[in-house]
Amino acid sequence: MTFNQPISIRQIAKKIKAEIIGDDTLNALGINEIHQVRKGDITFSDVRKYFDAALKSDATFLILNERIDDLPEGKVVLLHPNPFEAYNSIVKEHRPFDPLSDDVAGSAFIHDSVIIEPNVVIGNHVRIDVGCYIQANVVIHDYTRIGKNCQIGAGTIIGTDAFYFKKNPEGFKKWRSGGRVVIEDNVDIGAGCTINKGVSGDTTIGAGTKIDCQVHIGHDARIGKNCLIAAQAGISGNTVLEDEVVVYGQVGIAQNLRIGAKAVILAKSGVSKDLEGGKAYFGYPAQEAREAYKELATLRQLKGKPKP
Repeated sequence: MTFNQPISIRQIAKKIKAEIIGDDTLNALGINEIHQVRKGDITFSDVRKYFDAALKSDATFLILNERIDDLPEGKVVLLHPNPFEAYNSIVKEHRPFDPLSDDVAGSAFIHDSVIIEPNVVIGNHVRIDVGCYIQANVVIHDYTRIGKNCQIGAGTIIGTDAFYFKKNPEGFKKWRSGGRVVIEDNVDIGAGCTINKGVSGDTTIGAGTKIDCQVHIGHDARIGKNCLIAAQAGISGNTVLEDEVVVYGQVGIAQNLRIGAKAVILAKSGVSKDLEGGKAYFGYPAQEAREAYKELATLRQLKGKPKP
């Protein structure tokens, strides 16, 4: 999430009641999870063993709950007893809860050429570009960006909160979803789909991608250009599909994975690790289709042999 304008780190530290360790004259440009950060961003860690990953990330500002030795050059620590709460409070300040009172928010920009059917709900700061067709009962939540010539099928919901919770002794604490959904040009999305916004970054659907009905795409997922995703597929959070990936029906893809360009994942497969591009995959766990079929054929032969 990028702030509307750079903010003094002194101002942020004062609001969250944190001690600054390092250069206190710098300005923060945004706030993001560790896998989404850029130079100038704020991130956090509240577990010592993950401090090193935070320090090696591109983030400039780190909210930590312990002092560290030998702070790397260019890094600034905000020392706070509860980094998660501090992080969440910053996101809430810059993406405050703003319930709708009308079907279409006054702050939304919708091009005059856009066709909108009945019972569509469009949230705050949404932008829908030229030539789009939004079918009945679609819900488009705050800050979503939809490019040119897109079609959104009936009943689809775009920009739902990330399924992202922090476990603590009392149960699960919900993260504030401060990210967006960004849909590029010439995308078709079928009926009854759900697409989560990013926790703090963007969930992205690349130009020319076509998505069938009843597909779920998790927070911060990045779908490449000209992908095909068939019905009832599920793509978990922070997973990347490179360009021209084909996903057949009822495929499940776990979180934090990368699927290479032009990979084909056959129906009902379960993907639990990164997949190389340009190959076809099948099974659970998904493996190259030729190998999976050989294994199945061998099992059938073994089953058919009489007992000695």
